Amino acid sequence: MSTNRMETSGIPTIIEDPAVPPLWFVAPEGFHALPVDAEPGARLSAADEFTRELFPEGDAHLWDSAAPFYAGLTEVFADAGLAYSAMGVFSDDNGGVVHFSFTVGAIESPYATSEEAAGALEQSLRRDPGNDSRRITLPCGPAVSNITVREVTVGAELTATGEEAKLLTGQIQVFIPFPSKPFVAIFTVDTAAMEYWGEICDMTAAVLETVSFGDPSGDAVPVSCT
Repeated sequence: MSTNRMETSGIPTIIEDPAVPPLWFVAPEGFHALPVDAEPGARLSAADEFTRELFPEGDAHLWDSAAPFYAGLTEVFADAGLAYSAMGVFSDDNGGVVHFSFTVGAIESPYATSEEAAGALEQSLRRDPGNDSRRITLPCGPAVSNITVREVTVGAELTATGEEAKLLTGQIQVFIPFPSKPFVAIFTVDTAAMEYWGEICDMTAAVLETVSFGDPSGDAVPVSCT
């Protein structure tokens, strides 16, 4: 799939976590969800299925070697309380691959309204000069976006040259207060594919436009955050 086709699929992704109030969004077809909701004893087999889906043209050697990594990643994300985690994988126009992670979680909020929560979050995030924090308005209501770009050092043992390397990475976090529950949803995108940063930002914005709180079926109208 080309990066110019990072459009949403039209199929709602529903967060079915008893610890999180109703929430749903529509993600691109290139998203591959990690099995964070699998029982601990079933995570390895679930990760094996995930690996085969992520690399459909791979072979048994690739699947068997990659599955434990994704099982461990699933365990880390599940233990961190994330309600949803996915890998976004798209082919570029030069035969390469654009890769990023996408997670959704929720934290309890001490604020009475979504406006109050958004205002407090914006004020807190802006204290760090390394953040690009902005108050935004989504179709579902108020939110706060926070963008950071950082340079990280990759150890020599992880590089093809056997030498340390510098890697530029970007993160997008968007905090969306729930309309009538004391929670804030946190959508996070992390990537090292900075040459496609613009496309990834546009894709993230498109996903956020679909976020809603309520029942995504035709029998119920999504709840507004206002």
